[in-house]
Amino acid sequence: MTASVGGAKGSRRRATFHTLTVAEVRPLTDAAVEVTFAVPDELAEDYDYLAGQHVALRAQVDGYELRRSYSLCRPPARGSVSVAIKRDSGGRFSTWAQTELHAGDRIDVMSPQGTFTSNLAELDGAHVAGVAAGSGITPMMALASTVLERSETSRVTLVYTNRSTTDVMFVEELADLKDKYPARLALHHVLSREQRAAPLLSGRLDEERLRRILVDLVLPDTVDEWFLCGPMDLVQLCRDTLEDLGVERAHVRYELFTTGDRDRNEPPPIPVDEVREGDEIYTLDFTLDGTSSTVQSPTAARESILTAALRVRPDVPFACAGGVCGTCRARVVDGAVTMTENYALEPDEIENGYVLTCQSHPTSDRVVVDYDA
Repeated sequence: MTASVGGAKGSRRRATFHTLTVAEVRPLTDAAVEVTFAVPDELAEDYDYLAGQHVALRAQVDGYELRRSYSLCRPPARGSVSVAIKRDSGGRFSTWAQTELHAGDRIDVMSPQGTFTSNLAELDGAHVAGVAAGSGITPMMALASTVLERSETSRVTLVYTNRSTTDVMFVEELADLKDKYPARLALHHVLSREQRAAPLLSGRLDEERLRRILVDLVLPDTVDEWFLCGPMDLVQLCRDTLEDLGVERAHVRYELFTTGDRDRNEPPPIPVDEVREGDEIYTLDFTLDGTSSTVQSPTAARESILTAALRVRPDVPFACAGGVCGTCRARVVDGAVTMTENYALEPDEIENGYVLTCQSHPTSDRVVVDYDA
């Protein structure tokens, strides 16, 4: 998972891990489970969240610390948080969660983060539309339920694409939601490898099919907010198509669970054991939880700010380390950096000096960043 960009702003409180107990692991499909964590009363405020936000999970798997971000799939409720985990081919964490995670286990769960949230102050009469692929339905479940519950006149339209009916996550919950709000929820399942009664909803969701679905079924002129969640190629296709249909980007939020492969022709970072005399270096000063730290890094090592900071402060916040989740966000107070990728920060945040430290490399001899800003 995930990045989120758009006009809405969710919580930007400091991300903090707490160890929570697994209350339930529930199968969703042959390749996906819903994991619910119990939140004790003393941590209730830490895990108060907005529909559409996500958490990071941290666990020791085969002797390695792994972190993964997953969207919260239930409307906000005191006492628990739930995520959906879909097994990826070769995915170490998702495979472990499918086969080894059980009720009663305890793992680290980060406090909720993310801006993939609604900015509609008044939901009365609002029409919210979402396009999701596979596990991209996860945040949509919380968003759709919240929008429909908060206003008796709001409407939600969901376009959900999968390969076949056996791949559809939350199939019963979606059906129940449709039964509860038959006149205000429009749900369109698109299956790429299975025939449906409607030819328009059968086949790969390419540009032509997407455009026809949007124009004929969703009706873009009636939509107040758009939410897109899935792999990068689908999200980008949706964004381009909506823009071509006259939808302003300020009304479109998106979240990624993959960013695609990119050949940047960059050499891999060189592991840093120590800074040797004579090395050309940069100095990183950073503040975290009110405590200042300093670390030096050889320029030739091409370390990101995050990687350098972790050598002296293992508690520096991060989750995906791919420029997607925004957990490692910090403000540059002095010096200059360049960001390789950004799928999480909004333009005004960048203008105010915020960067993703996992993707940021210094372009000055000294850089000062503040994780507490």
